[in-house]
Amino acid sequence: MKRSKLFVLVLVVLLVASLVAGCGGDNQTAEPAEETQQAAANDEKTFVIGVDDSFPPMGFRDEKNEIVGFDIDLAEEAAKHMDMELKVQVIDWDSKELELNSGNIDAIWNGFSISEEREKQFLFTKPYLENAQVVVVKKDSGMNAIADMEDKNIGIQKGSTALDAFLSDPIHEKVKDTVEYPDNVAAFKDMEIGRIDAVVVDAVVARYYITENEMDFVVMDEALAPELYGIGFKKDNEALRDKVQAAMDAMIEDGTAAEISKKWFGSDIVYKGE
Repeated sequence: MKRSKLFVLVLVVLLVASLVAGCGGDNQTAEPAEETQQAAANDEKTFVIGVDDSFPPMGFRDEKNEIVGFDIDLAEEAAKHMDMELKVQVIDWDSKELELNSGNIDAIWNGFSISEEREKQFLFTKPYLENAQVVVVKKDSGMNAIADMEDKNIGIQKGSTALDAFLSDPIHEKVKDTVEYPDNVAAFKDMEIGRIDAVVVDAVVARYYITENEMDFVVMDEALAPELYGIGFKKDNEALRDKVQAAMDAMIEDGTAAEISKKWFGSDIVYKGE
């Protein structure tokens, strides 16, 4: 009789231990799943854009070291329309495709020129701003036309459409040297101290930089290539592209985009074509 009671007691203890272990196991597997779901929900509510923080007036650091600019303001408003939180991520512009495809950012929104080559790599929104690649020189340089770049040292941002436009023009074979920079500000500073003779850059960037910094630079009348700015996405991310496009369409329709343009450029220069 004593053995029977002892046997029953052992069975009860084992059964209780088994139930406790089972409950503990369920909790351990449930918590990571809940964390994963929460992380996924957070990702869906956060819109991460990749920018070059030395690209005024599209995106750059102000005197408080905060990233500001025309594109930053547009993206902020678009995020509000999508009921999402904007996160601005500084990236190496030359590695923008890798940053996008790896999932570190959701979009490239920073004076991102649309080109035939880029359309093979990225999914774009409709264009929202007209631009051109121009040549900036010192006022006393004696350079007035593209042909005057012959035997001169030219500065260009690495991985930019300015570089593409320059290499597409026959003049690139006649210059003395082509120096590639991580950003346009570095190129302008080198031209100021005489290390290079000209900078090939986006027109909106050139004119803003010259005005804001009161530089003794001028933009040549002859441009290298006209182009349009768009917002770039990973090739298969049509859902997010369409969501952002809908927000942009609404901002153009209600005048929000025009107000942001007037703030940065003094007038409404938002592109409304197809």
